[in-house]
Amino acid sequence: MRYKVTIGKKAIKALEKINEPDYSKIKTTIYSLTDNPRPQGYIKLKNRSGYRIRQGNYRIIYDIFDTILVVDVIAIGHRKDIYEE
Repeated sequence: MRYKVTIGKKAIKALEKINEPDYSKIKTTIYSLTDNPRPQGYIKLKNRSGYRIRQGNYRIIYDIFDTILVVDVIAIGHRKDIYEE
């Protein structure tokens, strides 16, 4: 089963500010969630809803909707800033 990935406006704006090569790596990581939304290293967040996956110094925060096979990317950011939101 393949999941559909949706990326929110806030996440798109954050992604546009990231320079290469991190941009390409993050994009690849996001689209790999279509095959496996719970890859090795993912963590269920405790202080907010969703899951987290690491890509270098960046974190991708997302929700998984198993009933409709959708992965919704909520936020993308540097590891020192992402949890302050």
